[in-house]
This record gives sequence, C-alpha cells and structure tokens, in this order.
Amino acid sequence: MRTRNELSAKNRCLAAVLGPLLCAAAACTPNASSSPASTSSVSSAAETNAPSSGGAVSPVATPGANAEVGKAAPDFTLKDLDGKATSLHDLRGKTVVLEWFNAECPFVRMSHTKGSLVGTAKRNMDKGVVWLAVSSSAPGKQGGGLDKNVEGKKTYSMPNPILLDESGDVGHAYGATNTPHMYVVDPAGVLVYKGAIDNSPDGEGESPTGGKLVNYVEAALGDLAAGRPVAVKETKAYGCGVKYAK
Repeated sequence: MRTRNELSAKNRCLAAVLGPLLCAAAACTPNASSSPASTSSVSSAAETNAPSSGGAVSPVATPGANAEVGKAAPDFTLKDLDGKATSLHDLRGKTVVLEWFNAECPFVRMSHTKGSLVGTAKRNMDKGVVWLAVSSSAPGKQGGGLDKNVEGKKTYSMPNPILLDESGDVGHAYGATNTPHMYVVDPAGVLVYKGAIDNSPDGEGESPTGGKLVNYVEAALGDLAAGRPVAVKETKAYGCGVKYAK
C-alpha cells in the first residue's frame, strides 16, 4: 500500500503535466465577450438615445449602411463653420431636414438662386423645422474646405448651419450621391423622405417633369405637419456628384 506522501507526490506530478495542456485548451475556446467592438463615426439611434418614457425602443439604423425610409436616420455629430458640434440625437422631437451641399456645384447654385431652395430653409425654420446643410466635399475638391463653405453660406444668404463632413462618413451612411440630396427626418428620428428637392432636374424649377413643379421636401413637411403619412417617400436625386475623399 502506498503511503500518503507517495500519493501526494504523484498528484503533484500529474498536475505539472496536465496543467499546461488544460490551460492551452482553454485559451483556444472562443469567447464572444472578449471580441473588440467595431467603431464608427456614425452611430445608430439605439446607441445614443435612451428609450422614451413610454418604454418604446427607437428603430435601429445600421452604421455605414445607406439610410432607408421608414427606419431610424443614422445618428451623427458634425461641427459647423464656427466649430460648434451638432448631434442628430439632440434634435429628437423636432422635424429635421438635411440638405447635401456643395457651394460650387452649378445645380446647388441654381437651386439657391432660382429654384426650389430659394427661401425654403428660412420659411420652414420659422415653423420650427431644423434645417441643416451637410458638406461632404473633401478638402481640395469642388466645394471642399472651410473657406469655400463660408463663402457659399454668405453668397446664398443661408440662415441654417452648414456642417462639415470632410471624411465623408456621414454622407456614405446616408447614401448621399448628389448635391443637392435631401432627407427629411420626423420628430421620432425616422427617415420619411429622401431624394431630390423637386421634379425639375435643371435645378431652376423651369422644366418640371409632368409640367407642374413639385417641391418634394415642402410636400413631405406639409404631410408631417398635418399628421398625414408622407405621400412621396423617395425620389431620384439629381445634381453634381458628391465630391468624397474616397
């Protein structure tokens, strides 16, 4: 019969041999909680907004995916020409219009001097709508850089902020392809319209499809104000291509 000391010595030997093998096996076992989280400058509504007092959870927008009508508009934080940050989630409870902007684009110029963007921002801001222009032009490209946007704001007497998206992250998240490209976000943070400002792709409002000029953004805002579903939810944007960095 083995003594207690002999058994203890044998156990210590087994531990020395099997210990490293068990540790190695454990290290190979996947652990989902240890995976690094992906990062993005554009976050979903669920990440930045707590549920409402009624307990309802906001629709979730996928970072990096094109914004879809009927789903939460991708959240973002961008700085204006004075360096002041604006976050979409801070505007919950208000109707928001996003206008993709390029101060040097001929279509933007026509829309702001002759077409459907003349006075439209101010008229709706007076009604409580938040209107934000977004410049996704990269520095060195058409309409890119602080100076060009400052000049554009002055030239077109724009009453609304211009937000700089020089990386293009927000533009890509929304799928903005043209300037102008318009988006309407309802007070719940849901995208209810995206597309052209109107049905006159010359930018001047003089050649409307069907013969009658329709300002799609004004129509969507009118539907929201009246408590109706937005009738025209999506159209094809026209204008200059957005001058992204990549």
